[in-house]
Amino acid sequence: MKLNTLKYLFVYITPAVILFSLSSTNYWSYFALIFIFVIIPSVELFTKGSTANFSQMEEEVAKNDRFYDFLLYALVPVQYFTLFYFLNHVSVESLPLSVKIGLTTAYGMSCGVLGINAAHELGHRNTWHEQLMSKMLLLSTLYTHFFIEHNRGHHRNVSTDNDPASSRYGELVYTFYFRSIFGGWISAWKLEAERLKKKDVSVFSLQNEMLRFQLIEITLIAFIGYMFGLETLLFFIIGSIIGAILLETVNYIEHYGLRRKIKGNKYERTLPIHSWNSNHPFGRLLLLELSRHSDHHFMANRKYQILRHFDDSPQMPTGYPGMMLLALFPPLWFMVMHKQIKYYEEKRVEEAAV
Repeated sequence: MKLNTLKYLFVYITPAVILFSLSSTNYWSYFALIFIFVIIPSVELFTKGSTANFSQMEEEVAKNDRFYDFLLYALVPVQYFTLFYFLNHVSVESLPLSVKIGLTTAYGMSCGVLGINAAHELGHRNTWHEQLMSKMLLLSTLYTHFFIEHNRGHHRNVSTDNDPASSRYGELVYTFYFRSIFGGWISAWKLEAERLKKKDVSVFSLQNEMLRFQLIEITLIAFIGYMFGLETLLFFIIGSIIGAILLETVNYIEHYGLRRKIKGNKYERTLPIHSWNSNHPFGRLLLLELSRHSDHHFMANRKYQILRHFDDSPQMPTGYPGMMLLALFPPLWFMVMHKQIKYYEEKRVEEAAV
């Protein structure tokens, strides 16, 4: 169990690489981008990862081991240290524009891997302090509405056409970005309006969490602009957008072409077959088991360290970083994924006939 616990320290390689890039004054500022989207995919292309799950006893021990929680909590100060380190360094006037762009891509990687991915895990927790940490992380990438839409919208509507974050068969990732980003933001407003209506509270009340989120984001933007200048503010916003694009690319690959069937007047329960899964080892550790996505949607309250593999869940050909790259080239993406979808559809038909 000790080895299983310590392996998650690997998640801190990402902030170490990002901080190395942020400390650079030359083209090493692009190293974080290269590490995540060249080195990791190259390794994972030749690995499959383990399909093993914990025994019931091992799972119970891991679930109650506070080390996993503290490892997750520590990512919050790491992300904020990264934010202010980035703001200070990218403000240096003598740095060439090419280096500042590299620094911005590094901060964007931090927003996607730490700011949003760790926030995603914390947002599914039930305690007020864990949910607060989730919101703090999302604030660092100006994506606080995700807290509302993901937990109350996406998990309810996943793998249906009602969900802006579930990509459709044949849909381009580039058109998906607009549908998911703007659709998710609008959905968060609607979800808050519905919640407040049940309490007979005005949408324009500060009880509206979406309204509070927007005010806090505007305050952060104004603070950065005042303290560091408009140029630095622009780089911060671009870095935040990179983080959001990383998230939405993950959304695109996680449910592509998978749909829940309608039974009676409602959709069937979300099952492991409705999310793409990946057991590739480096992606699993870098993203706190996000790639075991089938179990996450099957049982959303399961902590990252005890997520399971299911034999009937559709498996990605490679890990998340590689699949995200593939999605950027639609003809190749369709060629690979439509073949995968056909394979799993035929497999389920054969199993049903037995």
